[in-house]
Amino acid sequence: MIRLILAFILALVATPALADPVDGLQPPITVQSKFVPARTVQVWLPPGYATSRQRYPVLYLHDGQNVYDTPSPFSGKSWEVHRVLDRLIAANKVRPAILVAVWNNDNRLGEYMPQAAVPAVRAKGDPASDDLFKKLPIERARIVGDAYVKFLATELKPLIDRRYRTLLGPSDTMLMGSSMGGLISAYAVTRYPRVFGAAACLSTSWPIGDGFAERWFEAHLPPGTARLYFDYGTGTNDGSIEPFQRKLDAAAGSRGGAWVSRAFPGAEHSERAWQARVDIPLTFLLGR
Repeated sequence: MIRLILAFILALVATPALADPVDGLQPPITVQSKFVPARTVQVWLPPGYATSRQRYPVLYLHDGQNVYDTPSPFSGKSWEVHRVLDRLIAANKVRPAILVAVWNNDNRLGEYMPQAAVPAVRAKGDPASDDLFKKLPIERARIVGDAYVKFLATELKPLIDRRYRTLLGPSDTMLMGSSMGGLISAYAVTRYPRVFGAAACLSTSWPIGDGFAERWFEAHLPPGTARLYFDYGTGTNDGSIEPFQRKLDAAAGSRGGAWVSRAFPGAEHSERAWQARVDIPLTFLLGR
């Protein structure tokens, strides 16, 4: 009897589990940097990666804690981007791609701030001397957006290219983020156009500091070869984005399918809202 029980237990252990449709999720790794504090990064490989010799486009995503299944405590909701992308691939709506989720840290606002856009402190007595940073919960010394995008472009991307079969050119190297993550995605394309050729920016934080970032982007648009997707809702904090986005759209002029701007009436500023529509920017970036 004991032998039968042991045989049954061994059979259960030996029986392979059903394959998870998103089993390409790799263990998180810690990436060292000369420019920013060490960073947790987690990669997802598309179906068929292990059995093919194909090279793949790469999508870098900010706020990596919220990208896959387990959300960070402050959000309570994850994007489940890999699951959405897996379904789109299965439906032959998009090209298979590698996802690279880059976690944020306690200086999220400073790292995701477009550094060149930050207005200078003016002399006392100057009528325009009002420091917009009085309205922001961050010190100027913590603004390190240039260091963060340099880490992405010159350290993380080469590491991913060495470890995985990637398509190397800017047209196949993309970014996606929401809120401040949208802001730094657009900034990275502007600063490193020979590295990043496309970005999806959801609920971009244009209103921050009375819109100084949006005004800078009007004067420093990404090159016409770059593909840009912007969207916003009209609920909660997203309700203040539209006037700034419209100004940027007008400055961009007619760029055809390379520039997309969409509004989602009633959508709020939350991971739940971004997860509900993430298939749209994924299709824009990776559509066949």
